[in-house]
Amino acid sequence: MRSIHRRRLLQALVGSGIATARAEDVHEHIRRLATEAPLKMKFQGSAPDECRAWQRLFGNKLDELLGAFRPPLRWEPRIEETVEFADHQRQSLILRAPGVPELPIYLLTPKGSAEGKRPGVVALHGHGSFGHDAVVGIDSTPERAANIEAANYDFGRKLVRQGYVVVAPCFTPFGRRLDSREGYSGSDPCAVAFVRMQLLGRNLMSENLRDALWALEFLIRQDTVDADRIGCVGLSYGGRMSMLTTAVEPRIRVAVISGALNVMQERIGGRYSCGAQVIPGLLEFGDVPEIAGLIAPRPALWEVGQRDGLMVKEWIPGAWERIQRAYRALGAEEHLSMDSFDGPHRWNGIKATPLLASILKP
Repeated sequence: MRSIHRRRLLQALVGSGIATARAEDVHEHIRRLATEAPLKMKFQGSAPDECRAWQRLFGNKLDELLGAFRPPLRWEPRIEETVEFADHQRQSLILRAPGVPELPIYLLTPKGSAEGKRPGVVALHGHGSFGHDAVVGIDSTPERAANIEAANYDFGRKLVRQGYVVVAPCFTPFGRRLDSREGYSGSDPCAVAFVRMQLLGRNLMSENLRDALWALEFLIRQDTVDADRIGCVGLSYGGRMSMLTTAVEPRIRVAVISGALNVMQERIGGRYSCGAQVIPGLLEFGDVPEIAGLIAPRPALWEVGQRDGLMVKEWIPGAWERIQRAYRALGAEEHLSMDSFDGPHRWNGIKATPLLASILKP
């Protein structure tokens, strides 16, 4: 009898409209909130002084939203392995400092003589089980080789062969920093790690920004590196992190941002779970184009594959115009460029190679 009563009660509630809420209603609610996001600190000016004042204000707000993200001032590097190749050396290292997780990095150093110090590049990886291994060209298995081939992923190895000293950190939760998936039970590690860190008062993207900046600090302290000639490059999530790292670090002179010209306002309108890209509260004040505007007037190249399914073409023109506005106001529109190529979600490098060479002079 009790089950019959419950069923009749539920039918009555549904008939009255009280119990009609569905998951789709929540989705539509979030989509509406995303569409109506305030973005109240978008740059609307046109003069250099207006842009510089906006950069200070939005930059301060971004710092506030990110929370703690600066790397430790002191640390100890430990070399795990050194591998010699005909044209470069690859070192695997761990950076250790009290109170922060150990950071695995690769350091690639060209062989041969050089006049003075060499320029340096921070090379950042995207999603994938191989983490920063792909960036430095570790292709020791068929699966690794196929991963590199599909995304032209070994841009770090390509850059060291062009004369740059390259550092490639491993982000959380990827590569060797995700040795076990037992704690994720088939869920997206980015989403799970984000939620766990939020409960601890920490943010996953800020943790990875700290590690990118830590790798940069390690790079510029190398005796062979010219600290005034530093670039930052990355693919996919690495592109997103290249943008963010360059935005908050003025010592980076040039950025190549590949496979990341989209906006979070569009991302969260669909099925989205990548907690590694979330800055809580961002859409109240701005979005990806506003962060990119903090790079101006420094050179930035955005790689956009015309068959890249992770970038929604309808959103690109509006986002690009917002980035251009900052560069235009500073009289530096020629420093902002796009490599729109016929290809999928991958590193292209066709325009990136001459751009990096013209500024960093390997």
